[in-house]
Amino acid sequence: MHIGFLNPQGNFDAHDSYITEHADFGGQLVYVKEVAIAIARKGHQVDILTRQIIDPDWPEFAQTFDTYPDVENVRIIRLPAGPKEFLRKELLWPHLVTDWVPNILKFYQGEGRLPDAMTTHYGDGGLCGVLIEDKTGVPFTFTAHSLGAQKMDKLHVTPENLAQINEYYYFSRRLLAERLSMNRSAVNITSTFKQERFGQYNHPAYQGAIDVNNDVRFALIPPGVEPSVFGAKARSHNEEATYQLIQERLARDISESRRELPVILASSRLSPKKNTLGLVQAYAQSETIQEQANLVLITAGLHNPLHEPVKDEQVERTVLTPIREIVNEKNLWGKISAFCVPDQGALAATYRFMAQRRSVFALMSLFEPFGLAPLEAAVAGLPVVATKNGGLSESLRKGDNEYGVLVDPEDTADIVRGLERLLCNAQEWEHFAQCGQQHVLNCYTWETAGNEYLNLIKEIVSSPTARRPAELLPIHSYFLNPQSETDVSLEELSHLYFAAIQN
Repeated sequence: MHIGFLNPQGNFDAHDSYITEHADFGGQLVYVKEVAIAIARKGHQVDILTRQIIDPDWPEFAQTFDTYPDVENVRIIRLPAGPKEFLRKELLWPHLVTDWVPNILKFYQGEGRLPDAMTTHYGDGGLCGVLIEDKTGVPFTFTAHSLGAQKMDKLHVTPENLAQINEYYYFSRRLLAERLSMNRSAVNITSTFKQERFGQYNHPAYQGAIDVNNDVRFALIPPGVEPSVFGAKARSHNEEATYQLIQERLARDISESRRELPVILASSRLSPKKNTLGLVQAYAQSETIQEQANLVLITAGLHNPLHEPVKDEQVERTVLTPIREIVNEKNLWGKISAFCVPDQGALAATYRFMAQRRSVFALMSLFEPFGLAPLEAAVAGLPVVATKNGGLSESLRKGDNEYGVLVDPEDTADIVRGLERLLCNAQEWEHFAQCGQQHVLNCYTWETAGNEYLNLIKEIVSSPTARRPAELLPIHSYFLNPQSETDVSLEELSHLYFAAIQN
């Protein structure tokens, strides 16, 4: 088969140069890449379709074609959408309709055939799947990764601030695109059962677009890890260089007498929702934890963010400044380090290095839809302390069995208890290091995810409309002709969001 992956705002390149460096370059890039490779290894042709960027700040995204080293049957195809320079995802909507979808159709017309099916990712990819299916009949799956209504909830959108917030985030377009995507897809793929399907898709703003109780409309396919990259016995091409880099950074930031201690290791985007600040607050509160371990933050693209200002003013203001204030107030200098590593292989090497020191991995997100990073860390041998809010409550707990320590990310005392449970008890550390690692290897690998995707796509290709609802939502006029007069109005958004919640 020939399968296309539609991910316009996810910027892919051969060496994963910018994964996690930007808010638009997060876990869904890893997800798409690894599922695509897993399917390609079964002998199928896979195209990852994304937006071309011709911008001196992003040179890796300029060429039309790219491939991954030593991977056959996968093409990265970059096609223009709007201006040449990088655009954040919220600004892409009109360009997808006027440029990107037509360019995709023109590209495949030149090749003489369309893919047999598309998988679509995020609301913008889903919208493109809707438009392509409407013109060609090529069926598509929809994987939301996150949904706009929940983000509106977290931003505490009210009738009074709706216009201001929408001016930046364009929720008016996003929510309608998501409703179309989940309604018209051949099937909706979720990573978790309770948290995603019955949590996110069940938001009142999506009523009338999807029935969460209809099993036919959903398929559960958890993402996974790549043991050949993150496994405890794997080795990256820059393993020893990474070890040296870590030791140099620890020598730079950590007091000499503390450099051999275990660490609490956090690796995520510096976004307020990742709640790195909450982790620092917990560390600052517990003298016991400070005696047992240092705190290390892996900060993509930022070499020394605790001491140097960063270009992103929002990250500087909302995340780094409060962290620096706590470090100063509690005199944590010499106990905390923050730095970046060059690529995914180096990140895996970092996990292995820290596991040898009996460290722990921590993720304190206020909400984490799935949470892939803790599973990658677990495979490398690090026991995990993680947020209970989101998908990790399903992946790291099965009935009464715990495979990681789950905590309330908004309760500093609970974070402290979780960290102390592992750092202060050698038997607990050993237990969670072993059972967490084996559990992930048994249940969450990309090979398993790719096989399940492939089986589902084969089913869809053989019967494209079997899982679809009888009544399809109409495509909004803006997504057919994006003009100011056809745009989704604030009144439409207000009715969709507030009226649904009130009902």
